[in-house]
Amino acid sequence: MSEPIKPDSQEIGPAGEKLQKVLARIGVGSRRDVEAWIGEGRIKVNGVAATLGQRVDLHDAISVDGKVIKREEAAETVRRVIIYNKPDGEICTRDDPEGRPTVFDRLPRPREGRWINIGRLDINTTGLLMFTTDGELANRLMHPSYEMDREYAVRVRGEVDDDMLLRLKNGVILEDGPARFTDIQMAPGGEGFNHWYHCVVMEGRNREVRRLWESQGLVVSRLKRVRFGPVFLNSDLPMGRWRELSQHEVDVLSAEVGLTSVAMPAMNAKSKDKMERLQRKSSRPMARSERVRTLRPANEGAATSERPSRAPRMEEGDRPARKPRGDAPAPRRGEAPARKDSRGSAVAERPADMNKRPAKPGAQRPGLKLSDDSKRRGPAADKRAPVTRRKPKPE
Repeated sequence: MSEPIKPDSQEIGPAGEKLQKVLARIGVGSRRDVEAWIGEGRIKVNGVAATLGQRVDLHDAISVDGKVIKREEAAETVRRVIIYNKPDGEICTRDDPEGRPTVFDRLPRPREGRWINIGRLDINTTGLLMFTTDGELANRLMHPSYEMDREYAVRVRGEVDDDMLLRLKNGVILEDGPARFTDIQMAPGGEGFNHWYHCVVMEGRNREVRRLWESQGLVVSRLKRVRFGPVFLNSDLPMGRWRELSQHEVDVLSAEVGLTSVAMPAMNAKSKDKMERLQRKSSRPMARSERVRTLRPANEGAATSERPSRAPRMEEGDRPARKPRGDAPAPRRGEAPARKDSRGSAVAERPADMNKRPAKPGAQRPGLKLSDDSKRRGPAADKRAPVTRRKPKPE
């Protein structure tokens, strides 16, 4: 007698792939962006408003803001990364209804996909911003579970004592929950009630660094991001300029979040020459006419109706009237000045023990000592040309 056929115990999962993952891989935006757009009803699948967690396949028509997205699933992921030294007065959105300048105005237009900003800085914050054409890389770098530490140089006004610093490192309660600095080190520069500090946070919450200092009754007068994970803001990148990371630098950054290497797309001679020309143009310091400063009210509570105008684009061959004043003090003791004939790498390989991710997302990596540059940058940094991190100029 034959045995009865047992039903298959394995459940068949839903077909297709999550909508936000598909759009992130294509380069439409990061997963966070796509999830926000779904909640706002801006994305439709087959003419119907999409829902969070919805799965799609090759037969589904996806549209964002009424524009159908072209999907080439067979194409490989294009992973390019550029770093940008954001000046004061620019916002981190593509289009602004008030006509203010954005960080995308100066970036080159990629042939495939579009630039996705990895994190944001508010209009009055300067320093390191990163952009990529790979939505999955952007999502992982911003996700809290991968613990990408952000380092800022901050100038505060007011009396700072040891008890304040201890509270900031132990944690304080903000409007959106507890927050803290994982490390704080006093930096040279400043006089009177103005003091410079380097501080590290593990999250990218809105205005988190400013709100932490303000919780102690202090005023943040200058704020500049100098590092994001293993990526440093090199001293040779002028404000308002960008640089594309090399294949090796992108591979190091990808390995930090568990992604395998992806070869950069090959360029023909014409495209390569154009990119080199744009890169040379972007290595020049900003002209005075390009600088855009936000207009701060003279007194607290005062308002102004004036708006900063968009910075004019420099044409090929234009040169600044004079070299703008730098905002970095002399290197700290033990730091080598940046070479004029060698750029060096912006990405520092971490020591082997720091590349091992904790099993639990909440676990912390070993702390980074700001005073020990060799430990933070890793042993591989000693083999490259010396690079000095730019610090704001004391006033």
